[in-house]
Amino acid sequence: MKRKADSGTMTPQEKYLRMTTRPVGRLVTELAGPSIVSMLISGIYNLADTFFIGRINTPSVAALGIVFSYMVLIQSVAIFFGQGSGNYISRALGRREVGDAETMAAVGLISSVLTGVALAAASLLLMRPILSLLGSTGTIMPYACDYFRYILIGTPFIMGTFTLNNQMRHQGNAMLSMIGIVSGALLNIALDPILIFGFGMGIRGAGLATAISQAIGFLVILSMVGKRGTLPLRFSHFKPSWRRYRDIAAGGLPSLARQGLMSFSAICLNQMASHYGDEAIAAFSVVSRVAMLACAAMIGYGQGFQPVCGFNYGAGLYDRVRKAFWHSCSVGTVYCTVLAILGVAFAEPLVTLFRSDDPEVIRIGSEVLRFQCYSFPLVAFITLSNMYLQNIRKTIPAIIMASARQGIFFLPALFAGHALWGFTGVEISQMLADIGSFLFAIPLVLIALSRMGHEPSAR
Repeated sequence: MKRKADSGTMTPQEKYLRMTTRPVGRLVTELAGPSIVSMLISGIYNLADTFFIGRINTPSVAALGIVFSYMVLIQSVAIFFGQGSGNYISRALGRREVGDAETMAAVGLISSVLTGVALAAASLLLMRPILSLLGSTGTIMPYACDYFRYILIGTPFIMGTFTLNNQMRHQGNAMLSMIGIVSGALLNIALDPILIFGFGMGIRGAGLATAISQAIGFLVILSMVGKRGTLPLRFSHFKPSWRRYRDIAAGGLPSLARQGLMSFSAICLNQMASHYGDEAIAAFSVVSRVAMLACAAMIGYGQGFQPVCGFNYGAGLYDRVRKAFWHSCSVGTVYCTVLAILGVAFAEPLVTLFRSDDPEVIRIGSEVLRFQCYSFPLVAFITLSNMYLQNIRKTIPAIIMASARQGIFFLPALFAGHALWGFTGVEISQMLADIGSFLFAIPLVLIALSRMGHEPSAR
């Protein structure tokens, strides 16, 4: 069995035994490895995109920050379908109901791609009003339009990739999802300098590189569906129903709340920063991508925890769920603490790497990065708490927890901080939100952990 497990050709029965009997610490680490790689490569791609565009000018970097909120929004919808269907799939496989899981996989993926087509079409018709709403200034608008147009073309592929990635991870096949994510990201990194500088396309080249690489990445990951133990995708399994979408909503709403609020928060932050010039928007754009890379490995490790949580919760093995949660929190907190120390020490060189000829971007970005690093050790517990609540289908607590860091605490901190301390209040808003979210998560998760197993198991 070990030979089959290592080669990724396990039968559903073998996978069930692996997920429910192997020591949880080792199992989470094994499943997390591919997710960590794919998350890190995606984070590096985001930084590379910013690095190359940073060679153009400050408004181009700011345009990335403007369009970023749209990309977070479409990712939130894709993850809604992916997490919602994936959570259901992992529990169904834990109950050994393979046919039910196959139907949910088709409903989740096809619904996500169709939604992406609709969002892209509507956004192309309303491009300038949308960019103004996202916080674009007059000087940023031409660059934002050039970049946004190609991102819209790639929207259905971006959404399909994120949905499939989540479905595969919840089946315990993170390695296959990693191949699709990494192939697209590496291609994007290679195409960026060729199109931006080689073909003289500027920021349009960055947008086109993203659209091409996302399309190819989606086709790569789609070609792996049905192989090496993953559920096959058959259009005959696409049987949408209110019950299916209700189950997707139960598992996916927390992700939609978290990512959707992240998009809304980014819009509010851009609107607030626009009062202080393009340099402020560009600085926050740079820091957001540095922060994404810093979170990448921690989130990847949490993604290794999710299928372990879903399988064992579905199988009624609650002690294994608790062990997996505390193990993942411990590893994540140590990682975040180390990176926080490095971030505080090297904030200025990191920001300088992306806009070396703009002292104001460097000054603002260094201050913002240090403030975020002060609370970064708390982020692992916050993130894993949300993942845990989501995977055991505690929908309302999970939505509340998902809304905390980017909504319940961040938005009040942003507006109150700005009113009380001006731009410094804007800079410290994420730090204040992290502290509030951590304190909020502690009782919510401890109660859920203590009651797990003493109430009916959600299907």
